Amino acid sequence: MAMSARSTRALALAVSACLVMPIVQGQAPAPAAPAAAPAAPAGAAVSQEELDKLLAPIALYPDALIAQILMASTYPLEIVEAARWSKSNPAVKDKALEEAMQKQAWDPAVKALAAVPQVLKQMNENLSWTQKLGDAFLADQKAVMTTVQTLRGKAQAAGNLKTTPEQVVKTETVENKTVYIIESAKPEVVYVPTYNPTVVYGSWWYPYPPYYMYPPGYVYAPGVAFATGIAVGAAIWGNCNWGGNNVNINVNNYNRYNKTNIQNNNFQHNAEHRKGVSYGNQAAAQKYNRGGDAKAAQSREQFRGHAEQGRGELGSMDKGQLNDRVSQADRASAGSRDAGNRAAQANTQGMGSKGSASAGSRDMGSGASTRQAGGGGGFSGASSGASTRAASTRGSTSRASMGGGGGARAGGGGGRRR
Repeated sequence: MAMSARSTRALALAVSACLVMPIVQGQAPAPAAPAAAPAAPAGAAVSQEELDKLLAPIALYPDALIAQILMASTYPLEIVEAARWSKSNPAVKDKALEEAMQKQAWDPAVKALAAVPQVLKQMNENLSWTQKLGDAFLADQKAVMTTVQTLRGKAQAAGNLKTTPEQVVKTETVENKTVYIIESAKPEVVYVPTYNPTVVYGSWWYPYPPYYMYPPGYVYAPGVAFATGIAVGAAIWGNCNWGGNNVNINVNNYNRYNKTNIQNNNFQHNAEHRKGVSYGNQAAAQKYNRGGDAKAAQSREQFRGHAEQGRGELGSMDKGQLNDRVSQADRASAGSRDAGNRAAQANTQGMGSKGSASAGSRDMGSGASTRQAGGGGGFSGASSGASTRAASTRGSTSRASMGGGGGARAGGGGGRRR
C-alpha cells in the first residue's frame, strides 16, 4: 500500500533522528536544554557543541593520558594497526613491550598507547570518534584544551572531580583562571577512569548526548570509577601545557621509552603517519596540505579557465580557421620532432655500429614511430591531432614497404591507439 506524503515525511524524520542521536540502551536521551545551544565562534573549525560531545568521554582522564590520546588520535589508521597488534600479543608487557615497540613503524604517540591496551581498544572500537577528535585537535588545540577545562569545572561543581586513591586533583590559577590538574597517584601507573559522560558533568546541556566510550547497555557506576592500575613506566610521555593551552612532550620519558635524545618538547603532527586518511575539517586539511592546498586549487581553476577559453574559441571558428589552427599545430609538432631527432642523433654518434644498427631498426618500427610522435613533453595533448596524423603517415609508409593486408590492419590499429 502506498504511503501518504505525511507518513513518508514522518518516517524520514524518524530515520534522521536515529542517525543523528546515538542512544545508549537502557538510558533515556538527555533532556533538551531550555536555552539554545551556543553558536560556534566565527571561523571556528568545530562547533563548541561538537567539542563538548567529543571531549566529554576523556576530559576526566589524567593529564598525561589525555595528552597522549589527543596526539595519537591524529593517526587513526595506525590506531587500528596497533589495536590489532595489541589484541594478538596480550602477554607482551613491560620491557618486552618496550622492545617490541622499537620494531614498529607507527608514530611514537601511537606506540605509547600500546602500554594502555584498554584505551587503544576503545579508540579502535570508536574509530569515528577517534578521527573526529584528532581532526578537532589539529584544527584548534586551544579550543580543545579550553573545552577540557570547562568540562572539568562542571564535573567539580557536580561533586564528581576529587582526589582519590587513584588520582590527585589540584587547582592552579593561570591568567586569572582556575585550571584543574589531574595526575595519577603513582607517577608510573595509569588508572583509567570510567564514568557516564551524560551525568558526570551535571545535567547535559545539549539536546543530544555526548559520545560514549563503552557499548550500549554498559552499566556505569555512580560518579567516577577506576580500572585496575597499569604500570606504564615511561611509555606515557604526553603533557598538558595549560598555560599555553596546548599539548607538549615530557622529554625525559620520551627519550627513555623511544631510545632517543630529543631536546624539543613541542608536539609536531607528522602527516606521513596519517597514511592517506583525509582530514575531516577544512582547517586541518589546509594546515597539512591534504585537500586544501591553495596553490593546487588555484592551478585547477586556471586550467579550467584556459580550457573554457579554448573551447569557446574553437566553437566560434569556421572550417577555414580550424584548418589554419591545425596547420599551425602540425608545424609546431614537426619542429618539436625535428629538434628531438637531432638530439637523438647527436646522442648516438659515439655508439658502436652494433648499437647504431639496433637503434636504426627500432626507428623503422611503427611502434617506435608512434612513441616518437608522442614525445611532445607535458603539453603533448595540445598537438595530439597532428601527432596522430604524422604517426599514420609513417605507418602507411611502413605498410607499403612490408606489404600485405595484415600490415595495414596493424597500422590502422596503431593509429587508433594513439
